[in-house]
Amino acid sequence: MGLLKKTLKILPLLAVGTSAAAWGDEPTAASNAVAIDTVWTLVAAFLVFFMQPGFAMVETGFTRAKNAANILMKNLMDFCIGSIAFWLVGFGIMFGASALGLFGTNGFFLSSANASTGDGLWQFAYWMFQVVFAATAATIVSGAMAERTKFPAYLIYSFFICALIYPIVGHWIWGGGWLAGKGMVDFAGSTVVHSVGGWAGLAGAIVLGPRLGKYNKNGSSNAIPGHNIPLAALGVFILWFGWFGFNAGSTTSGTNLSIAVIAVTTNLAAAAAAITAMFTAWARFGKPDTSMALNGALAGLVAITAPCASVSPLSAVIIGAIAGVIVVLSVELLDKVFHIDDPVGAISVHGVCGAFGTLSVGLFAEAVYGEASGIGAVNGLFFGGGLSQFFTQLLGVVSVFAWVFGTALLLFHVIKKTVGLRASDEEQLKGLDIGEHGMEAYAGFQIFTTQ
Repeated sequence: MGLLKKTLKILPLLAVGTSAAAWGDEPTAASNAVAIDTVWTLVAAFLVFFMQPGFAMVETGFTRAKNAANILMKNLMDFCIGSIAFWLVGFGIMFGASALGLFGTNGFFLSSANASTGDGLWQFAYWMFQVVFAATAATIVSGAMAERTKFPAYLIYSFFICALIYPIVGHWIWGGGWLAGKGMVDFAGSTVVHSVGGWAGLAGAIVLGPRLGKYNKNGSSNAIPGHNIPLAALGVFILWFGWFGFNAGSTTSGTNLSIAVIAVTTNLAAAAAAITAMFTAWARFGKPDTSMALNGALAGLVAITAPCASVSPLSAVIIGAIAGVIVVLSVELLDKVFHIDDPVGAISVHGVCGAFGTLSVGLFAEAVYGEASGIGAVNGLFFGGGLSQFFTQLLGVVSVFAWVFGTALLLFHVIKKTVGLRASDEEQLKGLDIGEHGMEAYAGFQIFTTQ
């Protein structure tokens, strides 16, 4: 205990000394603010990284046991490959000097960072925060394409979405590109991150086709239940927790007190969406479906991600409540009408609700909240702003859909024609754990006899 007490006394002195040394003088309000902002941004990045196992648990729980190891491998590798791709070219394309407002042209290999200057050191923190966002966009797709995708094909996709598809969108909206110039607001990425993943997942699911046995010849749909709802529920709670870093962390400033408002709007939207999704599923299917309620919470989180810093708590509840209804209807529509097989509901949660959340800025934004968070004085239709902001948001939603869906469709077709995209029927029946990885996630149930 004595050593612990001494350590706790020394740590603040070390922090002050480090801050002073970095600035070459006694610590000032400015240097302290930089330190706080850097620590806050990194902590938020670590929270967003923790969303990666959240996605892994959700997707694993909502799919069958025979594919669990495959799901986990994809969630691991899209972060690993995505990190390298984003370091190589993605970050530069997203935040480099703009070429015609379309893409960045420098900063590749993290060359914009410099360990000898304050701003250069900040670039390391900012890259860390941005790479976990890129990985989030990438990992969404694994759920929509689960249980029938070749593992090598998924590795190729992971590289290209983090190297090119996602960074282009990020540049348009966050990197000073043409949509930013028009005033589009997507504070933490309902479109930049979530719709990118959702629309890429839609393209992949279409090119890939449904799982074996999903649809009958008469067009009816068969339910293929996930093997572990408790695991999926754990994943949702992990994601909810990580989302506070996702949204509030997007201030990249621990000295901006609007992080408190953002945390509140984030939480209320998720709660409202889970409730309305539960009641919508109850009305549609006769039972309060657990999986729909879980996806409802995620739908609310996705929807509030764009407007979280520019709407009131009441508006957040309304946005979340609407998203909870939308996600249930969207899942049913995609499955029963369009026959698009999405095992975890990723397209509806991230693509559809991401688009709705982005549009909601043009309806519910209030200048008082936007000014506090640094967005600016933006008012939506319901608060005297007219339809101008809504149409700007709509332009962004449509443009991003066209880019992401088009390029992902092309990418998956090229993969299909070259290395192959879909696992064989035999592998699907046995499970991708055995076919792709030569192992089982839940081994040890066989009875062996000694000779």
